[in-house]
Amino acid sequence: MISSFTASLLDLDLRPGRPAMLRAEATGDAPNWAAGHRDALRAVVAEHGSVLVRGLGLSDAAETGAVFRRLATSLMVEKESFASRRIYSDGVYSAPKWPPNQQMCMHHELSYRLDFPGLMMFACLRAPTVGGATAVADSPTVLDALPAALVERFEREGWLLTRTYNDEIGASVAESFGTEDRGAVESYCRANGIEFEWQPDGGLRTRQRRSAVVRHPVTGRRCWFNQIAFLNEWTMDPEVHEFLVDAYGADALPFNTRFGNGDPVGENVVDLLNQAYEANTAREPWQAGDLMLVDNVRTAHSREPFEGPREVLVAMADPVRLADCSPTTEVISR
Repeated sequence: MISSFTASLLDLDLRPGRPAMLRAEATGDAPNWAAGHRDALRAVVAEHGSVLVRGLGLSDAAETGAVFRRLATSLMVEKESFASRRIYSDGVYSAPKWPPNQQMCMHHELSYRLDFPGLMMFACLRAPTVGGATAVADSPTVLDALPAALVERFEREGWLLTRTYNDEIGASVAESFGTEDRGAVESYCRANGIEFEWQPDGGLRTRQRRSAVVRHPVTGRRCWFNQIAFLNEWTMDPEVHEFLVDAYGADALPFNTRFGNGDPVGENVVDLLNQAYEANTAREPWQAGDLMLVDNVRTAHSREPFEGPREVLVAMADPVRLADCSPTTEVISR
């Protein structure tokens, strides 16, 4: 628990339906303010799962990167990305390139990797005119809202992510793995529990099974931790889904999710998952200069559709190993 002194110092706003929020007075030096308040901010995230900081006045990538580095233990280099990003500096990225009129549903960043961020950091340099919030949802609460039988199946079987890489939709092989060298890609896949198959046209297909429910590495709380709904075909806009099926075939979509035994995850299940997320969503529209910190294991996040220019910088920090989160299913190995 954070002390009453810390809560007062940070002017913490805990209104229902919004992430924990505080107003900062950085007096023109956001990096030094972040360094001085690092422990208090991280204590708020530990208690509430996320915090939105308003008043830092972040305005450029260099200053934002400096803030990220003062708040994190270490920044991560993204691997296995599903969409391309702009790289501002080491460990500092743009938000994924995703159509602005389409929802990016609730998910836990890189939850299909064997190591993933423990902390996500977002900074808004330019807010859209409409929409575009980075909303959050408490994963233990979402877990409790799901039918017990469905949770039990996912705990027993895990979830399966299938990907078919191409140069048209989503991240390419080079963007996802940081190399086009087949040997290096194969070595990475073998080391990270990813089945792979090269296609006659030179494309790559992969499969990886991961646990859908984990325990938080610090608190031990059970968390619904995955990207089952977000990367599933039934979360796509119907017109986009129809186009991709026509273009690539139902079994070769750029990405899709299944039950761990390979059975399809039906549209009814995806709807149920997204309804549980929505019922437990907290949101606050971005303002230019805002900063948000999110516990990536405890808290899912989304990006809502928007209109107008939107520039949000992202850092993935403080890596956590799946092996340290009491996984419930074995990783596919080859």
